[in-house]
Amino acid sequence: MLSWFARAYLARARRKGLDLSRMSLLPDGALLPLRRDGLDPVAELGTRRDSEPVSKLPLPVGLDVWLVTGHEEAKAVLADAKSFSNDFGNLVGKAGTAADDNPGGLGFADPPAHTRLRKLLTPEFTMRRLSRLKPGIETIVAQRLDAMAAAAEPVDLVEQFALPIPSLVICDLLGVPYDDREEFQRHAVARFDLFGGAGASLGAISESLEYLRGVVRRERERPGDGLLGMIITEHGDEVSDTELAGLADGVLTGGFETTASMLSLGALVLLNDPDTFKLVRDDDDAVAPVVEELLRYLTVVQVAFPRFAREDVEVGGVRIGKGAMVLCSLSGANRDHVLGAGMEEFDSGREPTSHLAFGYGVHRCVGAELARMELRAAYPALVRRFPGMRLAVPPQELTFRKASIVYGVESLPVTLG
Repeated sequence: MLSWFARAYLARARRKGLDLSRMSLLPDGALLPLRRDGLDPVAELGTRRDSEPVSKLPLPVGLDVWLVTGHEEAKAVLADAKSFSNDFGNLVGKAGTAADDNPGGLGFADPPAHTRLRKLLTPEFTMRRLSRLKPGIETIVAQRLDAMAAAAEPVDLVEQFALPIPSLVICDLLGVPYDDREEFQRHAVARFDLFGGAGASLGAISESLEYLRGVVRRERERPGDGLLGMIITEHGDEVSDTELAGLADGVLTGGFETTASMLSLGALVLLNDPDTFKLVRDDDDAVAPVVEELLRYLTVVQVAFPRFAREDVEVGGVRIGKGAMVLCSLSGANRDHVLGAGMEEFDSGREPTSHLAFGYGVHRCVGAELARMELRAAYPALVRRFPGMRLAVPPQELTFRKASIVYGVESLPVTLG
C-alpha cells in the first residue's frame, strides 16, 4: 500500500541529491504512526490524538505533512475527495512521473479515473460474486489445518496458516496459478517493512510490479475465469496492461499481507484471551462481532494512502495549506474515545463500531467483505480443530514488524495440544 509512498518519497529525495544508501526510508520523527508496543500503538500516538488530533509531522525534503489521529477528523479527510487528491503525481511531480514509477491501481487515482477503475473491480466483490469463493475458502482453511496437524511441533502459525490462506484465496480470485503462490508471497512480504533499506525496498516494489505485468500479459493471451481474465474478456483494450497490473497489485497488497497479518495477530489475541478463545470455539453467533472488534483493535493497516490538499482546507479547526500532504492514522483513529469507552482495550463483547480498519469514503477497501469472509472462516476452524493450542514461546519473545505500514508478527510458534 504505502510502500508506493516510500518509493515516491525516495525518488523525490534522490532528485535533491541525497545519498539514499546512508539514510533510513523515513526519518524517526515521521515513524510515530507506524510504531507499536506489542499489539498497541505507542502511547505517544494516543497522547497526540487527545491533545492535537490534527498536527504537523516533521519530514525533510520540503514536504508539508500533517498527521490526523482523531476518528472524526480522519473520516472527514477520507470522505472528502473534492478537497483532497490521491493522485500519484502529487508525490513525484507531474512532469517527473515515469510510467514505471506509477503503481497504478485505485489507491493513487482520483475520480473520474478512480471511478472508472473501481467499476472494473466492484462486480467481482459483491456479496453475490464472493459467495462462490466461500466453499473454496473453507477448503483452503481445512487443508492448512490438516498440514499443521501433520507438521512437527512447534508449528509456526504465520508460515503454516496466516500466509497460505490469503495467498491461495487471492490466487483463486485473480486467476493466478497455484504454482506461483510462493513467488506471490515473496513479492508481497518484501514490500512492507520499511527497515529493509531504501534500495532493497525500491527493488522489491519494482520486481513485484514487473512480475504482475507478466501475469497480466499471460492473461491477455489466454484469459482465464479469474478477476483479471474477466476484466480482459469484458473490457479488452479499454483497460491497459499497466492499469491491470496496478489493479492486481492493489488486490495483492490489499488482500494478502493485510489478511495474513490479521490472521496471525488475531490468533495471538485468541491465545492470550482464553475466554474469547472459548467464545469463538463454541458460539457461531459470536464470531462476526469478535472479528469486527479484532479489526478495530488491531488495525493492521496503520496509515491510509496519503492525501494532498487541492486547496486551503480546515480539518478539526486546523488550517491545512494547499499542496500539503495529509496522513490519516487509522490505528490512532480506531482507538479514539469518541467511539466509546475503553477503546484502548480489546473487548470481545463490544458492539461493532464504525471503525476505519478498511478506510472510508471512495477509497474504502473494495475487498473488505472478502477479508471478513476469510477471518470468519479461519478463526473458528482453527480453535475448534486445536482447542488445546498454546503459544510455544513466552509472549515477550515474539518479534513484530518494525515501522511497517502493514503491522504483523514475524512468526507465531504454537503447540497444538
